[in-house]
Amino acid sequence: MDIQTWTFILVGITFALYIGIAIWARAGSTSEFYVAGGGVHPVANGMATAADWMSAASFISMAGIISFVGYDGGVYLMGWTGGYVLLALCLAPYLRKFGQFTVPDFIGERYYSKTARMVAVFCAIFVSFTYVAGQMRGVGVVFARFLEVDINMGIIIGMGIVFFYAVLGGMKGITYTQVAQFCVLIFAFLVPAIFTSIMMTGNPLPQIGMGSTLTGSETYVLDKLDGLTTELGFTAYTDGSKSMVDVFFICAALMVGTAGLPHVIIRFFTVPRVKDARISAGWALLFISLLYTTAPAVAAFARVNMIETINGPDMQGVAAAEAPGWVKNWEKTGLVNWEDKNGDGKMFYSGDDRNEMKINRDIIVLASPELANLPNWVVALLAAGGLAAALSTAAGLLLVISTSISHDLLKKGFKPNMTDKQELLAARVGAAVAIVGAGYLGINPPGFVAQVVAFAFGLAAASFFPAIILGIFYKKMNKEGAIAGMLAGIAFTASYIIYFKFINPAANTPDNWFFGISPEGIGTLGMCLNFVVSIVVNKFTAEVPTEVQDMVESIRYPKGAGAAHDH
Repeated sequence: MDIQTWTFILVGITFALYIGIAIWARAGSTSEFYVAGGGVHPVANGMATAADWMSAASFISMAGIISFVGYDGGVYLMGWTGGYVLLALCLAPYLRKFGQFTVPDFIGERYYSKTARMVAVFCAIFVSFTYVAGQMRGVGVVFARFLEVDINMGIIIGMGIVFFYAVLGGMKGITYTQVAQFCVLIFAFLVPAIFTSIMMTGNPLPQIGMGSTLTGSETYVLDKLDGLTTELGFTAYTDGSKSMVDVFFICAALMVGTAGLPHVIIRFFTVPRVKDARISAGWALLFISLLYTTAPAVAAFARVNMIETINGPDMQGVAAAEAPGWVKNWEKTGLVNWEDKNGDGKMFYSGDDRNEMKINRDIIVLASPELANLPNWVVALLAAGGLAAALSTAAGLLLVISTSISHDLLKKGFKPNMTDKQELLAARVGAAVAIVGAGYLGINPPGFVAQVVAFAFGLAAASFFPAIILGIFYKKMNKEGAIAGMLAGIAFTASYIIYFKFINPAANTPDNWFFGISPEGIGTLGMCLNFVVSIVVNKFTAEVPTEVQDMVESIRYPKGAGAAHDH
């Protein structure tokens, strides 16, 4: 069977599974819509968290950026993984013990202020919209290739599917759908990686295969890649071009941004006990590591295959009539383009003036089975996995947006007398509006998928993280300090990103950056500004009420913990 038939079969089966689960687990109350009734098993929650967290950026774009930029792409890998550890150890158990539905709920209650809640609602919606744009773009890339439609049509199709199960099921439907999506996406990512590793190095473990010699040769994979890339005018694959300062700031922004992401934090409210929050965080880290340790190998293998299939064994180019199948397939989507600059009828791919190819880096993972000449069913399986990754995270983010609107903005803000039924309706309307907005941003994205997501992490780092950390670990932090800090952090970070990415993109060079920090890393500086402003304002404003200090104390130290006992 051809790729398209296999794709319809495998994607159809997985979608039928997701929709069946969404109907079976549809939400009947606001508690089920927001936190799945608080009764999810830790292992299931670990899988759902992994699916929620391993977005289109992780599945589709992370290996793509590593494949194209090499060493520098590793910052995404290190930052996102480190951030999850930070979230699991420092935040998840305390937030679960606090027992609120949403992050703005925590901010509003902890800082005893409606204004603080509203600022947190604004930050949650802003961050989630930025992030979900990347997911919708990822959905569009998958549909564009495998339904052979324009990428914008692919995004519109994806919007319709997300609308169905996010609006119907709420967190309960999404949680169990995400368990299924994790199984699909991890199987889909590992199978082609293992096949490719065996074909290229004879080693079934891609993580080890990347550091092995090529089959029938004494040349190591990375040495071969360095040789190919430098010969063709690219930077050596294993060399970095970013300054150490920028690498540090991007990594830190991704780390603390992960720990401040509202759609990941909300997952820890769905388990029965605080202990279960810790256990599910551990399971999620194990499940996440399966994909994250494999991504660099997928990137390296795909890069070797891509260069060799376009340029031919002699590195002189391939006649357009004999172009590899993957080039022809992806040309239909507009994500791969060829321009015959020298009129010789041959395609040539390089990093200098000789280059005739435009290749979107978001296609690398999805194209990797075709690059390695794997069976058609493997290509289709990867399409199902890519959709599972993008849709699972998109659903989680849309839920954050809808709950921020219905629960925090309306129920706890403008319309406190809403009934449970009215609140549930408002949440579903909010999700529907969010899907339309996300679709628009997916069609008109401010960058490729991983970059868009990096901005979302920077905004989360600059806004939520300090307010949450200070709220848990510094009982004397007052509402004035927290509000001022959040506003300063997100305003500074968003302004910096908007200036360099939209207002004056020509100035987006290391010479013009503040202290040499790129827009992807500026969230770390925004976070530092948030901490400083929070603490300074806190010193000159009213003290925190005693009952709030006692509440914070009880979250961190359970009653009777550490007390002396007579025996």
